[in-house]
Amino acid sequence: MNIRSVFIIGVIVLAARGLQAQQNPNVITYINTYKELAISEMKRSGIPASIILAQGIHETEAGTSELVRKSNNHFGIKCKDEWTGAVVYHDDDARGECFRSYATPLDSYKDHSDFLRNSQRYAFLFKLDPEDYEGWAYGLRKAGYATNIRYSQILIKLVKDYDLQQYSLIALGKLKPSDGLVLQDPGQEKNDHPVMTMAAADSVTGTSDRPAMAAQQWPEGEFVINNAKVVFARGGVSLLSIADRYDLSLARLLDFNDLKEEDVLRGDQLLFLQRKRKVGNTEYHIVREGESLYSIAQSEGVRYQELLAMNQLTKDAQPAVGEKIWLQSSAPSRPRLAQANPTKK
Repeated sequence: MNIRSVFIIGVIVLAARGLQAQQNPNVITYINTYKELAISEMKRSGIPASIILAQGIHETEAGTSELVRKSNNHFGIKCKDEWTGAVVYHDDDARGECFRSYATPLDSYKDHSDFLRNSQRYAFLFKLDPEDYEGWAYGLRKAGYATNIRYSQILIKLVKDYDLQQYSLIALGKLKPSDGLVLQDPGQEKNDHPVMTMAAADSVTGTSDRPAMAAQQWPEGEFVINNAKVVFARGGVSLLSIADRYDLSLARLLDFNDLKEEDVLRGDQLLFLQRKRKVGNTEYHIVREGESLYSIAQSEGVRYQELLAMNQLTKDAQPAVGEKIWLQSSAPSRPRLAQANPTKK
């Protein structure tokens, strides 16, 4: 390799490092949180996932704006005459303007898709190539989505700076999720054996009626608990995308994990890719702070109904911290409960 080639490669590497250093950690967090929603909505509506994410990043200031924090409104959609849902008032082009308010980010993403899809103003956009994010960006500005004259350029720059096009390609089946660029939060240490942290927190799609799992670390990708295949997934991920990735039907994925019909995972949790076992690997489990019967069943790889039956419990029960939950045989007695009116699963 000659000196000129080495010099050129060095310049490219330095430029790439400089680009990574300039990336906003809030934007990266936003992308990693909502990319599955964007992919799911592209499959449902035809709006490029790259554009959905770019609009969400810009309109919410990467999830930090006052409007999104008080209303879950990710796309700055104002009330309009046809809106009959909840509203909030926020200063924008004028003081105290009426904006749509949503219970969850999922509702906002779906309404954004429906808002564009059902409006004649935006009909011409759906005739564009779904990979043509520049055409979509210029078209949104032309149709009057935003008053900022640089709106198109802002969206295009976000798509390029953060490689958002990959999510459109994943939605179109032209790129596998595993082949896409993994965005890493600045300052996050690299590890030969990466793990994800599962914290007891509400999901991005609203407060879950399944109490969150206690803090725990799980390997990234597919692994095994109690002789059953499992993955750890973040709240907000499309369950259909996980089912597709592991060659499962959505119905089977829901069944394996004792979940009701839903599109998006409501909180961080383990997702089993095959049916859990009737009994656990150990004799019992000691209840820790923040755990629920559901999270214990998942972390031990035991069927939820079997866990309830062995411990003489109903699904609305919340065992007290320190109590034993039996995993292999019937409990000698019913575990002591934490409170008189526990939260339902």
